[in-house]
Amino acid sequence: MTVQNHMGNLLSRERLFRPIVARSPSRRTGGRASTPPIVRRQAPPPRHPQRKPSKKYSLIRDNFTSLEQVSTALRESGLESSNLILGIDFTKSNEWTGKHSFNNRSLHAIGDTPNPYEEVISIIGKTLAPFDEDNLIPSFGFGDATTHDKEVFSFHIDNSPCHGFDEVLTCYRQIVPNLKLAGPTSYGPIVEAAIDIVERTGGQYHVLVIIADGQVTRSIDTKDGDLSPQEEYTINSIVNASLHPLSIILIGVGDGPWEDMRKFDDKLPAREFDNFQFVNFTAITSRVATPSEKETAFALAALMEIPFQYKAAMEFGILGHVTGNAKRVTPRPPPVSLTGRPQPSRQSSNPPAPNEDEQNNVCPICLTNAKDLAFGCGHMTTMKGRCFILASKFLRLAAAPTELRSFGTEGGIRAMVPMLTEQDLRMGIGSMYDMV
Repeated sequence: MTVQNHMGNLLSRERLFRPIVARSPSRRTGGRASTPPIVRRQAPPPRHPQRKPSKKYSLIRDNFTSLEQVSTALRESGLESSNLILGIDFTKSNEWTGKHSFNNRSLHAIGDTPNPYEEVISIIGKTLAPFDEDNLIPSFGFGDATTHDKEVFSFHIDNSPCHGFDEVLTCYRQIVPNLKLAGPTSYGPIVEAAIDIVERTGGQYHVLVIIADGQVTRSIDTKDGDLSPQEEYTINSIVNASLHPLSIILIGVGDGPWEDMRKFDDKLPAREFDNFQFVNFTAITSRVATPSEKETAFALAALMEIPFQYKAAMEFGILGHVTGNAKRVTPRPPPVSLTGRPQPSRQSSNPPAPNEDEQNNVCPICLTNAKDLAFGCGHMTTMKGRCFILASKFLRLAAAPTELRSFGTEGGIRAMVPMLTEQDLRMGIGSMYDMV
């Protein structure tokens, strides 16, 4: 199997969730030491020679058909409460991955109708919060213009956890208008932040719930069989997490694509136990009608594997164990309003556009590097890898008739194929209009 196929296995099975986490009365505290620079291409963590993963835990299958069965298995495993950690994806792809599932709106659009992120947060609060004994939820964002694929930001400036999911929603609605969606996409930083919390709480069992809209970034200059830096960082972080009592549930919202995420769920290599699961929220909830059915289907999907993962953590002796090797993570503060004015809890429009000067200084393709190259037409981008390649293609697109470049005319853009590949479209479709 090629590494690319292997990565495909990595991220995407449409199975149902299974979250519940074991938790002791003492909970995580707020203070964190400063974080050393994240190494994006790190070697896989050493395996414990004395602890060989038993075959029954190497790949955990979905074995339940009802919430009652899951609850019974949880009680029998000794898991009566949980510690939840929440991570929210603020990458730029959220602006266009709601075309089919959210009426062509940004998945982070705040209005009279809850967006997919608000919907998932609310359902988690109803279905999973009862398993969270102290109701304290460390909540983080990643992928915005302040964190990119390297850091996370806390929902509170003092890095304190949110008190219940109502507070999570309130903070989310205050944060969205004040940030700039960016990228690239990597789940490495949020996984490392969760590992740090597990270590700081003495090895208590936690469940990390990540809500995201897409797969890990794979640039066009990544060769077949190779991993992108973001893929490698994500894989190594999840493998390292299997040395700790931590379950990871990735909830997919929006249109996808999710092929790699499904494969990723079952085929991640070299782990102490099967600690990762992908759940396609859009697909699951589209198959049921009533809110109660939606909540039940979601809860079953999220919690289904937790009994086995908790048992695996006990069998391998990692529950209550501190390795002392976890990277210390200091989250950035949440984005704040430049005017200092309080933000309303709900708004009737999409998040406002970022400051024009700030936006014009960043490559509109990779959303990370500063612009450093001017073309004859006056457009600027960066010479970094794929940015230059895509910029050249987009400049050819700029010469096309106006009707081919009108925003929202997907057929017009696809008419430029093979000039633009499918991957080009996924990576650049949201930003090419800044250049043409």
